[in-house]
Amino acid sequence: MPTDSTFLSSLAAVLCVAALTTTVFQRIGLPVVLGYLLAGVIVGPHLGLLPIVDPNQIGTLSELGVILLMFFIGLEFSVGRLLRVGPRGLLIALVEVGAMLWLGSSVGRAYGMSAVSSFFLGGVVAIASTTVIAKVFEEQKIGGSLVEVVFATLIVEDLIAVLLLTLFSTLAKSGTPDAATLGAEALRLGQFLAGLLIIGYALIPGLMRRVVALNRPETTLLASIGVCFAAALAARHFGYSVALGAFLAGSLVAESGEEKRIEVLVRPVRDMFAAVFFVAIGMSIEPKLILANPGLVALLCLLVLVAKPLAVALAGFFSGLGIGKSLRAGLSMGQIGEFSFIIAGLGVATGSADPRLLALAVSVAAITTFTTPFMVRHADRAAAAVDRHLPQSLKTFAALYGGWIQSIVAARQQHRVGKLWRWIAFLMVDVALIAALMLAAALGANELRHWLDVRTGLLGISTTVLVWAGFSVLAAPLLLGVVRATRALAGRMAQAAMPLAEGGVDFAQAPRRALQLALELMLLILVGLISIAATSAYVPVLPALAVLMLILLGSSIAFWRSTTQLQGHVKAGSFAILEALRRQAPGAGAGAHALALEQVHDLLPGLGDLLPVSLEAGSPAIGQRVQELGLVGRTGATVLAVRRDDAALLAGDDNIVLQLGDTVVLAGSSEAVELAREWLADHAAAADGASNPISPAESAR
Repeated sequence: MPTDSTFLSSLAAVLCVAALTTTVFQRIGLPVVLGYLLAGVIVGPHLGLLPIVDPNQIGTLSELGVILLMFFIGLEFSVGRLLRVGPRGLLIALVEVGAMLWLGSSVGRAYGMSAVSSFFLGGVVAIASTTVIAKVFEEQKIGGSLVEVVFATLIVEDLIAVLLLTLFSTLAKSGTPDAATLGAEALRLGQFLAGLLIIGYALIPGLMRRVVALNRPETTLLASIGVCFAAALAARHFGYSVALGAFLAGSLVAESGEEKRIEVLVRPVRDMFAAVFFVAIGMSIEPKLILANPGLVALLCLLVLVAKPLAVALAGFFSGLGIGKSLRAGLSMGQIGEFSFIIAGLGVATGSADPRLLALAVSVAAITTFTTPFMVRHADRAAAAVDRHLPQSLKTFAALYGGWIQSIVAARQQHRVGKLWRWIAFLMVDVALIAALMLAAALGANELRHWLDVRTGLLGISTTVLVWAGFSVLAAPLLLGVVRATRALAGRMAQAAMPLAEGGVDFAQAPRRALQLALELMLLILVGLISIAATSAYVPVLPALAVLMLILLGSSIAFWRSTTQLQGHVKAGSFAILEALRRQAPGAGAGAHALALEQVHDLLPGLGDLLPVSLEAGSPAIGQRVQELGLVGRTGATVLAVRRDDAALLAGDDNIVLQLGDTVVLAGSSEAVELAREWLADHAAAADGASNPISPAESAR
């Protein structure tokens, strides 16, 4: 009975202290996860405040928390939901996670961690906290398309986190393997996943539908959790993380179509054991490890607070979000949370990661959780600051780019983009071969050097040069293939947005060229980050980064030149707009201006949606210069021209001060110009049916 008594006292102490701390944290408006961690520190062995708690017994219960937490995430993650996310969430998540894996791994290596431990550290700083973001959005009453984009990205992040847990489990088993061992482990993992998913899809969805049809909640709960633990046990039997098995079980149960009813039943059980899990994480934290590594904690916080938002903002912009919304999305994702604790806990528990990892994860999570509300609240100021400091050519490009991406999406929905899958397949194969070659070079270089030493009699640096020269020769055609595939993909998408002229002068050449180079740059950044991140545990970062930067440098120079040419195209478009406005009689309304602007679309395509807006009394734009409005950062739209009485003025003139009654011509995506119209009207002007934006497709009709 002493064991039973110890178990009961441990569980009672954990739950009571956790209830107390989470109540306090809810009262002061902080995430309850931090309350659980604090409870763990209080009852843990390192402070010695409650010696009655047995860490081993609580650790066993906490594993149930991980299993149920991952099962619940799987329930919310169905194949259909992933397909609804679309390419934007996928792009942002891949760029963000790739960048953070690489940066986190680099920091770990710089602080003397092993290759595997550094990779774990990269995973810790890569995944944002859904719980924290949801709470901040709710408290600050943020909604609309920004929330949709952020949560779409978080869905993909959750999937990537599960894949990382699988990879980390493999690394924890094999340590620092050679190329053959790593390949064998990958094949074995693929066989396990294929077997579990094939059998699971054949049995579990139908079984769960029959169980739910009995209309017995307790039977449904037992069957669901039974499937969860059976899959977790299967994963453990084959040497993988129980989290992987539980997640797959949740996604299989979700395919039954009854996930909503099951979630309601599982949630209370999950909440209790998840609380025990987070308390157990807190119990394993040694406060002295946090105090002993202030520099490392500060550097990791800097990565999460600066590099992570920048990666999200860059990917968001390239996906067509615009400067303002991209920055808001990036700043809202500047934290880490639940998955970071699971990844760190896995690494420390298996002995494959640095013992400091768990303390570092908790420290960074606590600090970045406190800073997230502040960053979200001041995102508009950050967008305004970027708008003020951007060169005019980049500001113009940023305003028009969103409209171009909108045109690509419309062309794709109308099946006018053409067959991209062939080039996407080529690109994926080349990237996979490059990553495999990089791993082979890193893991097999020593054996190859030894073989050359024996066979040729050369020693030291000579064989090293021969080995890396050989790998470079093999990699060169693959790199050329990547450049060729990205160029073809970008070219097809740019032509879908602005089709080639059938005859005569191609007036869309300048904007199409700028769009194509921007898409090439985006694709190169994406595949480069994925390759470096996937191999960062074993491949030296600097050589791979040097090759990537060399390629990006050439693309960036060409892109900068194209924005200069685009500025000339836009200036010509602005003069065309001025001429169209000059022909209008004084006092002509927005409807007459709109009809005149239709001609500009045919003459100079690539200007996006054009929207004439009259400045009414109370507009915040009155009395300001166009450059002072900050419309690009605020809404994503820009002003091309201004109509005043019987005169038409160029918006780039620094001497123009907007006045009551002016008509400004906005350009950008349909969403951006509508946001700009609302802001210019100060939400007070009545909706004018003639003020609908004119899209290129509408003007063509």
